Formats: sequence, structure tokens, C-alpha cells
Amino acid sequence: MAGEESLSIKGQKRIALVLLFSLLLPGLSPTSTPADTMGSCTSLRSMARIYMASGSYATALPFLEKALHMARETSVPDTEACACMLDLAYLYKNQGQLKSAETMCLSGLALQQKAYDPNHPYVAHTLRILSEIYRRQAQYPQAACALERAMTIIRDVGRADDLELAPFKVDMARLLVAQGKFAFAESYFKEAIETIEANYGAEHFYTAKVLASMAELYVLQERYTDAETSIARALPIQERVFGPHHHLLVPLWLIASRIHQAKGDLDSTKTFLHKSLEAIENHTVSEYLIESDVWIRWGEFYISSKEYHKAEDAFQKALHILQSAESAHGDRMATALNNLAKIRIEQGRFSQARPLCRKALNILEGVHEQNHPRMADVLETLVQLHLQTGNTAEATKLQQRIEEIRLQQRVDYAPVATAME
Repeated sequence: MAGEESLSIKGQKRIALVLLFSLLLPGLSPTSTPADTMGSCTSLRSMARIYMASGSYATALPFLEKALHMARETSVPDTEACACMLDLAYLYKNQGQLKSAETMCLSGLALQQKAYDPNHPYVAHTLRILSEIYRRQAQYPQAACALERAMTIIRDVGRADDLELAPFKVDMARLLVAQGKFAFAESYFKEAIETIEANYGAEHFYTAKVLASMAELYVLQERYTDAETSIARALPIQERVFGPHHHLLVPLWLIASRIHQAKGDLDSTKTFLHKSLEAIENHTVSEYLIESDVWIRWGEFYISSKEYHKAEDAFQKALHILQSAESAHGDRMATALNNLAKIRIEQGRFSQARPLCRKALNILEGVHEQNHPRMADVLETLVQLHLQTGNTAEATKLQQRIEEIRLQQRVDYAPVATAME
């Protein structure tokens, strides 16, 4: 409890600091100088960053919008104007407004390259943000191109030490996970976490973020013991930073729910799912990606307990959230549709299951390579559908393709595992 009190006090101080900044912020008058204007932009961005650090992106948004408007309407240096754009791109990215984030990031990048140099280290870190935006839109070639260029810049300016490259390796690992290249992703994660932990410490927030990403990878590989070890380290650190009920803990709770369900601990599974649902319901601002993930996860749990009506309701809620979003988020859409197809098969509604499977598969084929593990998940549903409807020839054909995908995963893992040994 003492730790929670300390965090509460820190939170109060942070809010007080924001209010103090708002009182001291210099107003613009007809006689304001460029230096006054730049100071105002910087102050607005500083306040926005305080809110963003606690996940309050909607609260931060008007500060950044005002800062950017001020920068565009006055003669602030290009360095300040591009900083406003890039902060706003970062905010849009974390809100899931990926098209807006991409547009703003490209504008900020162009101005940044003009203000500094196309090969400046600042440009490399902006390319990291752009790469993540592309990754979240499943534009993997663009994401890889941006990230590889960023790493080249860091190496060429003579700053290619392990610590400087560590965040780029983490981003590359996350990109490889998204592409289904799990074994190669793990090798990047392991290289990065060793450096990060050695330089920042085992209890640092940055260490915890990387451990959480590693836990997510291990769950995808069904390596639940490794996942549990990583999440057990990451979760207490993030709870100390955000507080025990913060909505930004939801992704970790969802990972924990998968681990406990795999272990057969359904009570703990439901505990983490209820915490996740309460966090998004109590959060005053919609975070639609987190919300959709929570409903998808609830739906999966209900399927496992054969509560199909509850499962269908959960997946429909997830689809409604995703369909009203700015960006498509194909993986999530495909997951929800595929699970709805599973429910229809269990209910014997085969004619309704078939178009759901096909739609899910079409979505995945539009964003992933043919051997992506998510393809196998949908194909397995189609196999069950064909078996239930007596089409054993097509089921056998699809089962062969599934085996090829699974085999490719094992083939990819072997040389990487040997190299790590």
C-alpha cells in the first residue's frame, strides 16, 4: 500500500505541474516576439508530453494542435515546427489514428531533413516512428525500408554501439513478429534485452516494455512457461509506473489471461479479463484498439467454455469497434471473423460459417505472405467446416497447406536457434 500511496502522490504532483504550466504559459499578443512564440510552442508540447506519458492522449491532443497551429502561423524555426508535427504523429499513432499519423509523420520528416540533414540521428529516430506506423497498418515492406534506413544512419554516423542500436533491434523484432517470423524476432529481442537490461537495469520501465513484447511472442509460439517468466517481471514494473488499475496495463493483462488459460487456471484467467474490461469501461476516453482486443479475448474465452451466445456478442462488439475505426486493422478483423465462423460451425450453421472464413482469409491474404501463421489459423477453421459438410478432399488439401506453414515455422527456427546456442 505504501507503494500505491507514493504513486498517487506522484500522480498528484504531475497534475499540479501541468496546471502550473498552464498558468505560467505566456500569452501571445501583437507584440510577441518569435522567441516568445517558440517558448509558447515548447511549453504546450511539454504539457502534452506529460499527459502522453500517462496515456492521456485525448487530453494532450489540444495542446499539440494549438502548438502546431501557432508554429504554422508564426515564424518559429523549422526545428520547432517539425517537433510539433512529430509529437502529433506520435500521439495519433498511439490513438490508432494511423492514416493521420502517417501524414503528419511524413510532413514532420520532410521538414526535419530540411532543418538538420537527411542523415542526422534525429531523422533515424523519426524513421522508427514511421516504421511503427507502417507496421501497424500491415505495410510491412515500407516499415522494413524505413527501419533499415534508420539503422543505416545510426551506423554511418559512428553511433552503432549496442545501446544506440537496441531500440532499433526491438522495433525490428516487433516487425518480424507481425510478419509471423517468430524465430528471427526472438533473436533480435534477445540481443536487445541483454543490452537494455545491462544499461537501464532489471527494474526499468524500458526493460519491462521489451519483456512484455517478448511475452507476447512466446504466447504466439505457445511457449507459455517462457511467457509467464517474462510477464511476471514486466507487469509489476508497469504497475508501479502507471498504478494498479491503469488502462495501459490491459495488453499485459490479456497476455497473462492467455497464459493462465493455457495452464488451465480459469479463475485467474477470468480475473485478468475482468480487470481488462473494467479498465476500458472506467477510462473516460475510448482507446478502440485496446477495447477491440479485450472483446476478442473475451470471445475466445467464451468459446472455450462453450458459451457461444456470449462469444458471438463479444466478437460482434469487437467488429463494430474496428469497422468504425480510421484504419482497417486486418489482423484483428480476421481474428474476430474467424472466431465467429467457429461459432457457426459449432452451431451447425455451416452456410453462414463459409463466407466468414473466406472474408477472414481474404483480409489476411491482402496483408500477409502465404506462410503467415494467422493463415493457418483460418485454414484450420475451414478444414473443420469441410469435414463437417463431408468435403474430405478439400479438407485434406487444406490440411496439407497448414502443415507446410507449420513446417516453415520450424525450418525458420532451426538455424536461428543453433546460432543463439
